[in-house]
Amino acid sequence: MADMYHPQPGAASIAGPVAHLIDELAKLPGIGPKTAQRLAFHLLRQPAEEARRLAEAIVEVKARIVFCSTCWNLTEADPCSICADHGRDRAHICVVEQPLDIVALERTLSYHGLYHVLHGAISPMDGVGPGELRIEQLVLRAADEGVQEVILATNPTMEGDATAMYITRRLAAQAPRVRVTRPARGLPMGGDLEFADEHTLRQALEGRREFR
Repeated sequence: MADMYHPQPGAASIAGPVAHLIDELAKLPGIGPKTAQRLAFHLLRQPAEEARRLAEAIVEVKARIVFCSTCWNLTEADPCSICADHGRDRAHICVVEQPLDIVALERTLSYHGLYHVLHGAISPMDGVGPGELRIEQLVLRAADEGVQEVILATNPTMEGDATAMYITRRLAAQAPRVRVTRPARGLPMGGDLEFADEHTLRQALEGRREFR
């Protein structure tokens, strides 16, 4: 007999394959049980070909996308197109939390250096410490004599600020000659970089200050 899923006491039973889909969707960030149920039933109402295209897109991205071994951005080729571009300013490294932040910063057309993706921010309550982030790889890159400035463009949140402070201390110990800056507070406190408009990001980059 197929397993049955009971989303809450008294609710109608849901067939095992649907329950499995709901469980998997609920694992996505920002997706709770109710939203997972709505998504699952939306997919069930779609033609089989559309569901197949979604599944194929997920399989393809997992098969073809890797992390750049230099900056840890998402890429099809290693190194990524930004790290491989010899026209970029290699004296500057802009540190961001997520790959989508690079997309936002590139839209400003005002930054021409390199990037480094941490893949998160220090958050003890979520069990994320410095060891879970790409901080040591950044420190090694900053120690290169060609690097002059590290721009800490982590999100203007408590977690982002804590991460920036930790990195600053690490760089002061391992690469003291490197200038460490933080984008100006044109960015709203508590906001995410990826949602900021180009004008705000441009002003923040141009008004960056020493972060020691």
